[in-house]
Amino acid sequence: MSTDVDFLVIGGGAMGSAAAFSLAGQGHQVLLLERFARGHHEGASHGSTRNFNPAYADPAYVGLLRRANQLWEDLSQAGKVKLLNRTGLVNHGDEPGQQAIHRTLTAAGIQSELLDAAEAGERFAGMRFQTQALHIPSDGQLNADLAVATLQRLAAAAGAEIRHRHRALQLEVVSDELVKIHVDDGRRTGTLSARHVILTAGAWTRTLLGPGFELPRLHVTEEHPVHFARRGESAHWPGFNHTLAPGDHDGLRIFAPVYGMHTPGEGIKVGWHGSGEVIDPDRRPHRPVAEQLDALQAYARRWLPGTDPDSFEPVSCTYANTEDEHFILDRLGPVTVGAGFSGHGFKFVPAIGEHLAQLATGAAGTIPRFAASRLIDIPVFLERRSRAGVS
Repeated sequence: MSTDVDFLVIGGGAMGSAAAFSLAGQGHQVLLLERFARGHHEGASHGSTRNFNPAYADPAYVGLLRRANQLWEDLSQAGKVKLLNRTGLVNHGDEPGQQAIHRTLTAAGIQSELLDAAEAGERFAGMRFQTQALHIPSDGQLNADLAVATLQRLAAAAGAEIRHRHRALQLEVVSDELVKIHVDDGRRTGTLSARHVILTAGAWTRTLLGPGFELPRLHVTEEHPVHFARRGESAHWPGFNHTLAPGDHDGLRIFAPVYGMHTPGEGIKVGWHGSGEVIDPDRRPHRPVAEQLDALQAYARRWLPGTDPDSFEPVSCTYANTEDEHFILDRLGPVTVGAGFSGHGFKFVPAIGEHLAQLATGAAGTIPRFAASRLIDIPVFLERRSRAGVS
């Protein structure tokens, strides 16, 4: 059987679009399939804000971060758009962890500073602090919607073909250099063949791969952060992360670490990390968990004086997390898999797209931290949910 395309990317969210852009930029023949319409809200790449948060102590992530930081600037320049608004970012609640991150970032040449609670409160009046805070001035928010659109536009300009409303139904590996893909374009089903497939299908990864591939387990959840209205306009809002152990804190129930950022025109986005209901992505309820929403309002009353906890709009998105919350970036024969990004992947998008392209072409090997065959000895995702009483 002859191939229809050299490289087929399945999943046109941020990661797949970045991989297609990287491959097309190298002169490869690329086809990108996305099951939903352009600009859809069914996955994990929609919305106008994501934190660019380099607060990592793990060298595997720091290397990707440094590359992503440069590539975001290159992408903005190539697309003639502003994708990263450098408002700064502040993390608090985990002093030992923040100090370790500060040391790692300093060694990597990334500026950061440790602030005591009083100084942090003076600088960032919209938030309250009880512990030392880590401030990273160069970081901020990414425009997710604009990033995906820009990556696809530049990929198409470089020669990639992009088809929306084309749903991949099944992968069939024929040989080390041939994969058949059954596709539904909304009118009929057919079969494509590719020399290599890059799978970046988010919540649908496991379904498409089938039982012949061994991967770390992926847990798909529906998350519901909210946009709280601001109280006044004077406070400076960096992106933020607040670590509190799951459980009861003087009457405030904590379900997970909290993240947040200012979304211009919508308010202050605040959410629990990975505490949503486990779902089938094809039967998504689009239903906030009432007790978690109530607790998020209570959190805002205690910790975010710059917001109005009674004025908010919920947001819905899917997460697909591995049990150790590390990514899957690996080549499995003629299929390269990128998965498990939810909650902290968007900041890495152009670097991950580049790395997936390198894996697919054989230009790079697998980073052990992200190997599909790795042993998961600490199921962080499940343990945190268990402590919070979330099934």
